[in-house]
Amino acid sequence: MTDSEQQRHDLFLRLYVEHEESLRGFVRSLVPTLEDSREVMQDVAAVLWRKFEDITSMDDFRRWAFGVARFVSMEFLRTRRRDRHVFGDEALRLLAVASEESEDAFEAERRALNDCLRKLTDDQRTLVEEAYKPGVRIDELAARAGRSAMALYKSLHRIRIALMNCTQQVLAQEERT
Repeated sequence: MTDSEQQRHDLFLRLYVEHEESLRGFVRSLVPTLEDSREVMQDVAAVLWRKFEDITSMDDFRRWAFGVARFVSMEFLRTRRRDRHVFGDEALRLLAVASEESEDAFEAERRALNDCLRKLTDDQRTLVEEAYKPGVRIDELAARAGRSAMALYKSLHRIRIALMNCTQQVLAQEERT
């Protein structure tokens, strides 16, 4: 593989991984089952890679990838038209548009939340990160911190309120600009 091909491959992987979660949610909203969405996502990844050289601006990767995912999902559903649980093309188009708009809003919310998390003090950010790790029990976390569980819950509640307010302010500011 030449340096140019390696750079192209690395760029594709970075962009794909960055948007894979929202693409997966989008595809899942269009196809009937989780297993179907896994199959479609494999096809989506293959098509994105094959057609990656066709994209004109990397800033448009997300929108382009969603368009490819919509096309691949609709083609997948067309091949399964015999199943009475499959929507028609117009219903699929409307679902795809609504889902893509929702994903855009969720992506903006995720960015705003990440910005707000960075604004927390180190202690607050550490508390949030520790409290939301899988399998963590608040009573055990409180004991390690030398605090009562109730005190920890109250701290987390105040932090969540601050994050919610900050996120809403960031989103409102983005709408104004």
